[in-house]
Amino acid sequence: QVQLVESGGGLVQAGGSLRLSCATSGGTFGNYGMGWFRQAPGKEREFVATISASGFSTSYANSVKGRFTISRDNAKNTVYLQMNNLKAEDTAVYYCAAKNTGLLILNTNVHWWGQGTQVTVSS
Repeated sequence: QVQLVESGGGLVQAGGSLRLSCATSGGTFGNYGMGWFRQAPGKEREFVATISASGFSTSYANSVKGRFTISRDNAKNTVYLQMNNLKAEDTAVYYCAAKNTGLLILNTNVHWWGQGTQVTVSS
């Protein structure tokens, strides 16, 4: 059973930075496409960023492009989301996702989800 565990969320002022981590266990991390999604209160879960199994391909939502960076360390079975210049509208629960195709994850049709980590940006 594949497990994803997010960490690194918290409260930060607008303009600040956070780095989220997602540690994976129970599977073959190097075979998985990985992604980050977020869900604000009263809203649907939305795509944030994704990275292919090799790490060579990435994609971002327009709302975070230029501010967020996704990366992965296949030796540590971990994917990261570096978030800079945070805005109040980035406030949400952030979820890590994995899919065993190895490709980019661009929608919520994934195989595994983490439990989520709260990010709150004060203005």
